Amino acid sequence: MKKILLLLLLGVFSFSVFDLNAQTTTLTVFDQIRFYDGYAAVVNQPVPEGVIRHRNDLYAKKLTAQDLLSFGSTMTLNVTIKADCDNYDRIGNVNLVFTPKEALTYDTNAVPKFELARFITPFMNKNIAPFEVPYTFNIDNMAKIVKDPALLLAYDFWIEFEVFGVPYAAQTQVAGCAGINSVFFGTLSLVSDSTPFTSSNNFLLPLNFKNNLNNYQAGASDAIGQTVRTISFNLPNDIDNSSFYLISSNHGANTGGEEYNRRWHYIYLDDFTTRILSYKPGELTCEPYRVYNTQGNGIYGTTPRTNAAWQSFSNWCPGFNIPIRKLDRGTLSAGTHNFRISVPTAVFTNGEGYFPISLYLQGTNNTLGLESPTFVEYAIFPNPTSDFIMVDAKETIKNCSIVNSIGQKVYQGNQKKIAISNFSKGMYIIQIEFDNGIKVTEKILKE
Repeated sequence: MKKILLLLLLGVFSFSVFDLNAQTTTLTVFDQIRFYDGYAAVVNQPVPEGVIRHRNDLYAKKLTAQDLLSFGSTMTLNVTIKADCDNYDRIGNVNLVFTPKEALTYDTNAVPKFELARFITPFMNKNIAPFEVPYTFNIDNMAKIVKDPALLLAYDFWIEFEVFGVPYAAQTQVAGCAGINSVFFGTLSLVSDSTPFTSSNNFLLPLNFKNNLNNYQAGASDAIGQTVRTISFNLPNDIDNSSFYLISSNHGANTGGEEYNRRWHYIYLDDFTTRILSYKPGELTCEPYRVYNTQGNGIYGTTPRTNAAWQSFSNWCPGFNIPIRKLDRGTLSAGTHNFRISVPTAVFTNGEGYFPISLYLQGTNNTLGLESPTFVEYAIFPNPTSDFIMVDAKETIKNCSIVNSIGQKVYQGNQKKIAISNFSKGMYIIQIEFDNGIKVTEKILKE
């Protein structure tokens, strides 16, 4: 039987409203769910029926069969964040997750998932209107997933709603927040048309889920000192109508991070001399979001800035939704591919700041008789190296071998940390087979 990879959706208390005039269906998955201090122990507050609180900043709920039947061919994701006792700018996101059928719960760190959308909360004072900020995302590609008959047989879909916050500043700066450890209220809904729609032969491959890119942590980039990350993956057969979905944003200003700096991001696929995308994250102006920033401790100041003034530094507008960048690539051939993101001018002083990167590949698999590939997310670092290499992957290594430039095998085993201090300097080929059957081949340089 043909198997197709998919992720799962988490959600909260849900209900559907069918609008006969607009011919749309609105599914409210979370209705003013309350988020708590992300650093504190998990609270013991009641949650709506069907909702799982994984952490103070993360809730989940399964989409029911009735929910899925109500969806048509288009989908819009609406998020509303209401002020509570966090008056700083934070990152929030919505994830689509896959679980085995009929699972009542799951380990959020052990299931396949991808990030559907990301947003930044404003500097909000809960005593000053407006009290909430809306975000809207087009996620038509999700309709293809949740309406696929084969996927519906194999998986349950959940929506995860994640908003990290801390109340410490607001406890002293916002009236009514003393001693309060709740940070935001969140509402999440899915809006779909009523067009009958059935999808099939979907291919979905999570490649990078909120992994940080910086130049100072082992495994965050291809090598210490570079702000370059290469994500390698293998396709057992051709994938048609392929598109990469990329979400990236800077975070971590502190005293030396990259949060407010506009830096060029360069994207490459396979050919590392030809860019397929160049962009600077951030808005051309943050003025449209000034109205939501009601607490005077943010980046806005007391008077409007010109577009040029904003563009001179701002990569980060509290109150806006971070773009979902879609890169259409047509047919991707079977074999190993390499997706690379590079931010060459990024500066991280004192080991502060990072770029959280999410990436997945979607398309159609029309090769009959072949299974769609399973996946593995991995990194090999440091590279170049002199003493050892690490294979960072959740999947267990079944077999690993390293060969030198003349084809001699110099290592055979299944360890994730491999000592190579006794190797001669030069280029080597590492071949890894994971327990799920995926095989990958990479080059490593021994210095």
